Amino acid sequence: MRASNMMLNPLNPKHLEKIPSLKAHLITLNLEDAIAASRKKEALENIREFLKQDLAVNKKIVVRVNALDEGGAKEIEALNPYNFLAIRLAKVRKKGEIAKALELIREDKELHISLETKEAFYNFREWKLSERFTTANLGILDFLNSLSLPQSIVALNNPTIDYILAKFLLDCKSVGLYPFSFMYQEYENLEEFIAWCEKEKLMGFEGKACMGPKQVEIANEIFSKSEDEIKRAKEIKEFFEKHASRGENGVMHEKYGFIDEPIYKDALLVLRGENTL
Repeated sequence: MRASNMMLNPLNPKHLEKIPSLKAHLITLNLEDAIAASRKKEALENIREFLKQDLAVNKKIVVRVNALDEGGAKEIEALNPYNFLAIRLAKVRKKGEIAKALELIREDKELHISLETKEAFYNFREWKLSERFTTANLGILDFLNSLSLPQSIVALNNPTIDYILAKFLLDCKSVGLYPFSFMYQEYENLEEFIAWCEKEKLMGFEGKACMGPKQVEIANEIFSKSEDEIKRAKEIKEFFEKHASRGENGVMHEKYGFIDEPIYKDALLVLRGENTL
């Protein structure tokens, strides 16, 4: 399960030192827009020095590189020798960039993208060129800018934002990409962050980008499956399989009502990974 994806600035050595103790399911080290052009080489070297340690935590490290023609290709080349989970490519606009990134990235690593452009929003369903391309992250502020829309519309129950979230989610799911919802910038407003997480879980999201450990803790709690959810799913699975073995694919359960194949398949979805609080 990937409920939380925490962004870190690699220019701060204290951030890197804390990585082994962080509870985020993914940790993204950022080389892109939060790093000034004059310090990108320094940030890259800090990441390389951290990855040289080859810690167990490397399996959840993602490195967010710049667009391929803005230094990203060279950054991938410099990072390839090290063990970590994925490269995250920024500002993707064309299918060819996905193909090129997959060529550049060592075959044992995943490719993730930041969906930040109008071109990607309307076309990325056609970009699933490999099983190594696994994940899309909604960069909503850059995306709105590409549409000449103000950031002020990022508000709970705004119909435009609801449409963006729903389309992004369904497009990802339709081609087998894992969707991370956007990063909520007001990191001290935990009440509204909770509201966003609850809304997105209701929509069908399973993970959210995070700023800092407090957001990570909230995302992990909200998007993880409860013990009651797991218990119900296990009982439905066992009940259906018992009766299906007798040729009965639709039977009334005394607690959960009518159980047929669609209900059974939903239970299997809940049990996938069996991550609980």
